[in-house]
Amino acid sequence: MKRYLVLENGNIYEGEAMGAEGSVISEIVFTTAMTAYLETLTDPSYKGQAVVQTFPLIGNYGIITPDMEGPKVNVSGYIVREACELPSNFRCETDLDTFLKQQNIPGIKGIDTRALTKCLRESGTMNGAICSSPDEFSIDEIKAYRIKDPVEEVTTETEQVIKAEGETVYRVAMFDFGIKRNIIRELSKRGAEVYLLPADTTAQRVKEIDPDGIFLSNGPGDPEDNVKAIETMKEIKDWGTPVMGICLGHQILALAHGFKTSKLKYGHRGANHPVRDLDTGRVYISSQNHGYQVVSSSVDPKIAKEYFVNVNDGTNEGIEYMNKPCFSVQFHPEACGGPKDTEFLFDRFIKMMDDRRNS
Repeated sequence: MKRYLVLENGNIYEGEAMGAEGSVISEIVFTTAMTAYLETLTDPSYKGQAVVQTFPLIGNYGIITPDMEGPKVNVSGYIVREACELPSNFRCETDLDTFLKQQNIPGIKGIDTRALTKCLRESGTMNGAICSSPDEFSIDEIKAYRIKDPVEEVTTETEQVIKAEGETVYRVAMFDFGIKRNIIRELSKRGAEVYLLPADTTAQRVKEIDPDGIFLSNGPGDPEDNVKAIETMKEIKDWGTPVMGICLGHQILALAHGFKTSKLKYGHRGANHPVRDLDTGRVYISSQNHGYQVVSSSVDPKIAKEYFVNVNDGTNEGIEYMNKPCFSVQFHPEACGGPKDTEFLFDRFIKMMDDRRNS
């Protein structure tokens, strides 16, 4: 059955239907990752977006549910060049098409994803419709789409406590803006008992938990929309409690300190983005998924300094705060899927908690 991708600039791509029946309008973004399509599908940071895989063959090792980064698929739609119908892996449970049907996610295959990606790079991220007819939606309808309150949709509904693997050494209060499971695992295996908190948790509740450290997770959408979380971090940031932020958490922490954020032309998404540590000059390969940046020129040198920058375009990839145990990064150091170059950042967070205890 034919299916179409219609962009808000009028470009139409004809392909074949995959996944669930139905149509969807969403923001169209691309990821350059060559693998980890299941982690991409289930990453809450993609809420409200349809993802284009630039790698041409997707689904060759099937669906392996223990590798999911959340309990369900979070993308709105899925766009690939070729979808493998006969996956091969000893852990495989089902194929990609069946999984998308189960999760009620429409997709399209058989289109020129190289041409589509080139369009998004040249024109910038834009809205699009995955539909059964190129005339199903007007261009005005497609342009009018906005991602509304995505953090509210992906954050935990109730406070949860995740035990440490082995002996509990630290207590970490984690704001869930759209957490990936493997971030929790990285802390748990280092002896942290994680209090997973809804995004609107108050500073008073964090005080009651009396954590050794505070963690701000990744998540979807425009960071400036998270007004309550920003105000909460304004209260928390000067407590002296160690703080680490990732992705959206990095941006919220920056906004709480008075810095600015802006939307990137087409974002950074994939498992192969180089970032430079400005202290050592060393370059690391990182996993990323974001459409916004902290504006480098807005970082007040009396408050903080840039920690990492993106080698490709020079945008900010991390901030280190002065005279307080607090840092954040734009990329995903837990890196599943992706390289594990920057896992040491979790060890730095652990050391900050140790130092505070011993001070």
